[in-house]
Amino acid sequence: MNTLENLPLSTEIQSALRPSIGLTLVGFLIAGVLYSVLSVSIAQLVFPKQANGSLIELNGKIVGSSLVGQNFVSEQYFHARSSAVSYNVDGMAGSNLAVSNPDLQKQIKERTMQFAQNNHISEQQVPNDMVTASGSGIDPDISPDSALLQVKRVAQQRHLSESQVKKLVQQQIQPAQFGLYGQARVNVLQLNLALDQLSSTTR
Repeated sequence: MNTLENLPLSTEIQSALRPSIGLTLVGFLIAGVLYSVLSVSIAQLVFPKQANGSLIELNGKIVGSSLVGQNFVSEQYFHARSSAVSYNVDGMAGSNLAVSNPDLQKQIKERTMQFAQNNHISEQQVPNDMVTASGSGIDPDISPDSALLQVKRVAQQRHLSESQVKKLVQQQIQPAQFGLYGQARVNVLQLNLALDQLSSTTR
């Protein structure tokens, strides 16, 4: 007795399978291989630095990326935004805590007090971006106000004049994208690298 497994495929099914398989293979080659190779090649040709992660080198050694925040704890450096994932790119995320969450309110209060104390300002002067973590957890930028409020502390720690450090911050301010998107910002890693360079040339 014949079963369905033993019945041969009909001519109609076979004629439908061949073009289906062929289209699947062609689609895989175009979308999965050719498109990827072409897009990567164009990116490497036109935007090589961005395509390779916007890495920053110092004396031939990679010290970070302009796209990834780092935790600067020394009082001689400008401090970055807080991170809910300890700046770990493998687990980048926000805290997912609601504004009304007591834990988040406690964190914000502690960060506000700490920033105000470190930079000798009142708690009312502390910018929001210095007491809240970004959605990605690896935001590399802070607002110009947040950087300028740290000038006095950094200048004292580095034995530099405040005018020197303030001028450095102003040189590092990046305007909104195309003058329209986002806000003016300062990349903390690039600022601190420039700060090290300034300190070395003024000794």
